[in-house]
Amino acid sequence: MSDGTKITAPGFLRRAARKLKRLQQALARKQKGSNRREKAIVRVARAHARVADTRRDWQHKLSTAIIRDNQAVYVEDLCVVGLGRTRLAKSVHDAGWAAFTRMLEYKAERYGRTFARVDRWLPSTRMCSDCGRINEKIALNVREWDCPCGSHHDRDINAAINIKAAGQADFNDRRARVRPGLVPAPRSEAVTYPDAACSTRSVEGILVL
Repeated sequence: MSDGTKITAPGFLRRAARKLKRLQQALARKQKGSNRREKAIVRVARAHARVADTRRDWQHKLSTAIIRDNQAVYVEDLCVVGLGRTRLAKSVHDAGWAAFTRMLEYKAERYGRTFARVDRWLPSTRMCSDCGRINEKIALNVREWDCPCGSHHDRDINAAINIKAAGQADFNDRRARVRPGLVPAPRSEAVTYPDAACSTRSVEGILVL
């Protein structure tokens, strides 16, 4: 996060990998069409459902805490499908990034918070959050780097700061293009004078209330 907070994804699938592997091997040894194979299929399905439920519960708790503690949340619009084709595929799917951002989005709408996605082409990682200089591409294993301006950056925190700044700039720009609403009348013009309704005056012989 932009305040320096880091939250490590628990990696529920990796933690359950050994048990899942054992259940899959047991399933492969069962004869097709047998009752024992049907029971083994159920055991594998339950193990995967338990992993999914645990991940979903953690995401709900974290997303609720983030929305409750912040008035505005900006996230990077990552291409999850593209990342799923790289060597990071298992980690990306295990983190459940797409489902997590959807939770943030609908909870922000429910509780009246601001939520926005920042363009995925923003060079958030290699752009200096102090001077704005866009540096060369940084390898994934490099977690800290120095800018020629003299600033030392943590890779993740620097990206979070840039995402927040881009989200705020885009939000302010969109609000500036919206036509302002009706301006309420000043209090002196909106009050009712009780004496005015009761006053009388005569105009050419006609009594006017």
